[in-house]
Amino acid sequence: MKETRDEIITLADEFIRTRGFNAFSYADIAGIMDVRKPTLHYYFPAKSDLGISVIDKELEGMARLKEETQDLPGDEQLKKLVEVFFNSSRKGRICLTGSLTPDYATLPEPMQYKVQEMCRTILDWMAACLEKGRTEGRLSFPGTAQDRALIVQSGLLSSLLLSRVLGDLIFDRMIGQLLKDMNANFQVTDLKEIIPDHLKD
Repeated sequence: MKETRDEIITLADEFIRTRGFNAFSYADIAGIMDVRKPTLHYYFPAKSDLGISVIDKELEGMARLKEETQDLPGDEQLKKLVEVFFNSSRKGRICLTGSLTPDYATLPEPMQYKVQEMCRTILDWMAACLEKGRTEGRLSFPGTAQDRALIVQSGLLSSLLLSRVLGDLIFDRMIGQLLKDMNANFQVTDLKEIIPDHLKD
């Protein structure tokens, strides 16, 4: 039961990142899983219920990464966060935020609240990393950490969108410049590609 539910969420996540929330249907998922649509409705009565579960899974992943990196210097925490976007660029995917925000006005209200929560969670986390890094003397930038987080986040989002059209080097150039502007101790070439456990030797 749980495995079926998790598989539905995983497939929906992939569709959202590659097609957009409004560009896939339960029929698409049912076809891949070789199940009938009523099975999907059993787990997720409305498509928005499925969308909310996808966002919740993303928030859980963020919470785990934040906890795992909380004792690192601010710039190292930022590096781990940027690596998430770096890996999306290498897979030709856009992030969940970048995919859902263009559809925001068409989403049901409960899902809109979840998108807001996801955006605020990322921005608050990034601002905390930036402020810590600046306090430690490992990053430098003018203005508030919250405003800088908005600039970095918008750069990450747009770099994934442009990379999908113009290739990986767009992400590298845009984010590389953002990091240089903050005198970060790392560059895009220092980012690591994350290999899922099931694909490791």
